[in-house]
Amino acid sequence: MRFSAIPLAGAYIVDIDRASDERGFFARTFCAQEFAAYGFDAAALECSASFNARTGTLRGMHYQAPPHEEDKLVRCTAGAVFDVIVDIRRGSPSFGQWFGTELSASNRRALLAPKGFAHGFISLADASEVLYMISARHEPEAARGFLWNDPKVGITWPLKPLVISARDAAYQPLEHGHC
Repeated sequence: MRFSAIPLAGAYIVDIDRASDERGFFARTFCAQEFAAYGFDAAALECSASFNARTGTLRGMHYQAPPHEEDKLVRCTAGAVFDVIVDIRRGSPSFGQWFGTELSASNRRALLAPKGFAHGFISLADASEVLYMISARHEPEAARGFLWNDPKVGITWPLKPLVISARDAAYQPLEHGHC
């Protein structure tokens, strides 16, 4: 695997190294030792998937409040999504800054977000599926979010959302959140 740092300190894009032959390829997508070397909790306690039937389905911006923060490794296993993380670590020089990249079944890229980051995405294709490896249990009372189109964060989404949950649409801007 290749870990590429992004402009938000502590987060990485993870690309696989393929061993190819006439059958196709084989690639390792997770190694606890390698992920720990980059400061991530190697004990993935949960794996989750989200299926998004329609292009333009937006999910986010989500995180868990302390002490239930979570490291997330996010990969698109079908279709394509524009995946976004936002630094919500109070006192961080990049607080409120975002990074987005396309994750797809064809590029097989993953985004590794450390504790203290919010996460969201918009589907770029029908029938897109996202797989999450998460370092902490989901704690409903710690679930938080902020408005996906918060003007102070200024995420440039590649298309207008067509499907968004009532909960995600009702979130407040980041400055009013409980980061």
